[in-house]
Amino acid sequence: MTIRTELLDELIKDYKNPEDLLGENGLLKQLTKALSERAMNAEPNDELGFEKNDKSSYPSNRNNQVY
Repeated sequence: MTIRTELLDELIKDYKNPEDLLGENGLLKQLTKALSERAMNAEPNDELGFEKNDKSSYPSNRNNQVY
């Protein structure tokens, strides 16, 4: 996957010092968090074959109750 230079330019347009990119609230930390959350939210669809919170796809327990 190639990251477009236009996207990178947009992300660093307000860059003033290394702290803006690498600091505690820097761009790298924000991107890592956002990408991780996005990937985790997409995972059930791909791995399990059903949408998040889709109770109709959950297996029932021994009493035929769906959680």
